[in-house]
Amino acid sequence: MTDKKRVLSGMRPTGALHLGHYHGALKNWVRLQSEMECFYFVADWHALTTHYENPDVIEASVYEMVIDWLATGIDPEQCTLFLQSRLPEHAELFTLLAMGTPLSWLERVPTYKDQQQQLKDKDLSTYGFLGYPLLQAADILIYKAHYVPVGEDQASHVELTREAARRFNDLYGRRKTDDAKTAALLESLPKEDARYIKSMAKKRTEQGDDTVLAKLPGFLSKFETMGSDDKALLTSFVSGKGKVVLVEPDVLLTNASKLPGLDGRKMSKSYGNAIGIREEAASIEKKVREMPTDPARVKRTDAGNPEKCPVWQFHLVYSDENRKKWVTEGCTTAGIGCIECKKTVSDAILLEQQPMLDRAKPYIANPARVREIVDNGCSRAQAVAKSTMTDVRKAMGLNY
Repeated sequence: MTDKKRVLSGMRPTGALHLGHYHGALKNWVRLQSEMECFYFVADWHALTTHYENPDVIEASVYEMVIDWLATGIDPEQCTLFLQSRLPEHAELFTLLAMGTPLSWLERVPTYKDQQQQLKDKDLSTYGFLGYPLLQAADILIYKAHYVPVGEDQASHVELTREAARRFNDLYGRRKTDDAKTAALLESLPKEDARYIKSMAKKRTEQGDDTVLAKLPGFLSKFETMGSDDKALLTSFVSGKGKVVLVEPDVLLTNASKLPGLDGRKMSKSYGNAIGIREEAASIEKKVREMPTDPARVKRTDAGNPEKCPVWQFHLVYSDENRKKWVTEGCTTAGIGCIECKKTVSDAILLEQQPMLDRAKPYIANPARVREIVDNGCSRAQAVAKSTMTDVRKAMGLNY
């Protein structure tokens, strides 16, 4: 392994990947692999949280998704590709983290209730669905990743991961002698002061409230006879910072282009508005040609407004400034027709897609090579995961 900062990210194998995946994440993965030590995994256990009744789609999608990754430029010589389910260490860390994670932390994750509302056709009242953010935390923490590339809507999951690491380090990272000294010191203080210090520690370690750290020095100053060592001990108790067993990762907000679906909504296979990464040219051209446009443009001679047209969102991703200017002027003056405007979009998509198709060909022709890449990646990932679990078991006293 290198001295580079480590990145961890994954995707659920629930169907063919589309251009939304490429512009929203994969293009960023390709860039990061040459800058950092990247671990990219197939999150097949995560897929079971919503597809536990239909696992066939997961089995059919795993290696197809890896081919899509390779097609976009993911290089197994520069990063590690692996299957989540091939590494039982993920499940072990998930289980151990669950022992000390408050239930309320999982219930407050924004996507927990949101997805239950959006996916009403699925029964998501399962422990697996409630606990998947903690499994996600285990995926990240087991590789001691420094960064997790996500969009703003996923930042809360990384914050839960930071809280889980902080709590683990608080519970198991300090030396037993320090705990005994702290307990004795708190016992010697007036009960009201001791309760206040304990409440500050709970706010910091369970709620992630860093403001208590700023208040603590002022509070401790009232104890004029307390030595600096004892004050440092109480500061360590409140901050929860002992030995760092699990690393708190930082969010790496992706500067990605947002490509909506053909109808203007989020691109999703379930909405029927997606364009596949390896979709056939004729199908792509047909889909773009049939895209809805500004309702004001009933006839060719009617002027329109690009801001009200789903096609314009594709121009924002695929067109340069000159092309955007051409579209804006042509649409608002009825100088160009919608078919003409759409043709430039489909041409740009096909131009972008061709190198992907070329990269995919050798892997489609040789499936054994794809499995070999995954096997090698699993071996590399497992070496790191085993090392972390050795540290975790030792910290928890489970190495007997």
